[in-house]
Amino acid sequence: MFYEEYLYEVKKGIQHMIVTDNFGTEIGAQEALDLWSVKAKRTRDELEGLLFFCGNGASATMAEHMSHDWFQNAEVNTTTCAETAHITAISNDLSYEEVFSYRIRRILSDRDILITISSSGNSPNIVKALEAGREQGAYCITFSGKNMDNRSRKMGDLNFYIPLDTYGLVESAHAVVLHAALDNFLEKYMGGKH
Repeated sequence: MFYEEYLYEVKKGIQHMIVTDNFGTEIGAQEALDLWSVKAKRTRDELEGLLFFCGNGASATMAEHMSHDWFQNAEVNTTTCAETAHITAISNDLSYEEVFSYRIRRILSDRDILITISSSGNSPNIVKALEAGREQGAYCITFSGKNMDNRSRKMGDLNFYIPLDTYGLVESAHAVVLHAALDNFLEKYMGGKH
């Protein structure tokens, strides 16, 4: 019984996902995935930019995973802040709140896409990453859940919000939507999903 209820909750969260643009206007999930695909293709083919993924904890592993998958399968240049030396040095020398924004300010520009993944949407380092990304002119895509009024959800050009209340459920739903975004790109531009 628990397993069926769990699957039902994740499915319900994905089905009731709310996607908004930078004006807070709701748009359809497919339209949002298509916008991401078009932007990623332009970033890859015309601008020679990159996709920068960041998150904490389980979301950090999703960021690393998606960074690799976009790099290998979609042939888009990508990066994360996953190196132990970087994370510990910036956290020690500056603060953990700067662990993403420090690098974003150094390497991102209006050629690039920043993708943040945060279950709560309120992690200070994610909020600072988005502030830095916007300052640099990057196109910002946010993934969040839990509280509908979370800060990340108001900061992106595309905002994917999962209306679920626990970390595990939000993270599970985020993983599905993140893979859907990549597979949508692969279907449109790379001959089909892998």
